[in-house]
Amino acid sequence: MLQVGIKMLAALENASESLLRRVRDDERGDVPGWVMVTLMTAGIVVVLWAVAEEAIVGMFQRAMDSVVKGG
Repeated sequence: MLQVGIKMLAALENASESLLRRVRDDERGDVPGWVMVTLMTAGIVVVLWAVAEEAIVGMFQRAMDSVVKGG
């Protein structure tokens, strides 16, 4: 699962580099900050999910069981 996260993060990095190159080639300035923040946030989520999937799913399941059972 970690390999999938790493590959997805690498794909995001390649996409952002491609976008940066295209913007620089057009001499229109740099990529807006919100684009980089969005890409970086998506990358962090993918990596965290890949590393901690079992813990996240277990935590969610326990929370849902607690709500259903009332306590």
